[in-house]
Amino acid sequence: MTSTQEIKSVNGIEMAGGPPDRTGGPRLKVGCCAYSYRQYLAGEKPTMTLGGFLNRCADMNLDSVELTAYYFQQPITAAAIHQVARRCFLLGLEVAGTAVGNRFTFPSGDERKTQIEMVKQWIDYAVDMGARCIRVFAGAIPPGIAEGTAQQWVIDCVEECLAYAEPRGIFVALENHGGVVATADQTLKLLQRIKSPWFGLKLDSGNFPAADPYAELSKVAPYAITTHVKTDVVINGKKQPADLARIVEVLREANYRGHLLLEYEGEEEPSVAVPKTLSEMQRLSKF
Repeated sequence: MTSTQEIKSVNGIEMAGGPPDRTGGPRLKVGCCAYSYRQYLAGEKPTMTLGGFLNRCADMNLDSVELTAYYFQQPITAAAIHQVARRCFLLGLEVAGTAVGNRFTFPSGDERKTQIEMVKQWIDYAVDMGARCIRVFAGAIPPGIAEGTAQQWVIDCVEECLAYAEPRGIFVALENHGGVVATADQTLKLLQRIKSPWFGLKLDSGNFPAADPYAELSKVAPYAITTHVKTDVVINGKKQPADLARIVEVLREANYRGHLLLEYEGEEEPSVAVPKTLSEMQRLSKF
């Protein structure tokens, strides 16, 4: 992987790692994750295809979609992904990224290699679908393993994936998703140790259970390169409806320019709750 110390700028664009340097003020593009419709897309007899999901997103006049790895019909081929990308283009939907269900808290060995190779495969798929970003997880801390050791394993894996992603023009976005990134401070430790202009945070608004989850989000929001919005937060161990306006304000204060992707996990029927929530996100994104 090319050192960010070796390349200061290209075409007048700064190449340093750290929080993205954004100008022009905040800009929010509203989209939906395929995961929001998972109960229709998955199972032995899915009631929705990926194409049907794209049509629904177009009907809601969304800007973008996140095409989660889990919902592509097997076997996956470049030709099949090109058809999905073609459909997105014709519908005016930007492919904000893809997402995989990996785990990087493994020591060097076969299990780690399997996880890294899977991510590399999906980096190639991201190229095929015209996406610019892949979401990855860190992972839980294995029993008997020190947190610092597990963090280093994640760093090693992410850096190996970045060495593959960078020359292909793909961002690697690490989600705050429990384990070694369960809190804002833990997440910052990892974000600040990985020095690459193609690395950043997949901010998930519902994944910081705390006394004040919005304060947690504010700590890491400057590093966000793509965002999941959830309809709930956890405050002092209790799930509560998320204040969507406050989440948007956190992102605006961080001068965030990018996608707000609904990742719905609520109890209400997705066919009802998802359009309703996205409509509110569209309203908030305009202010």
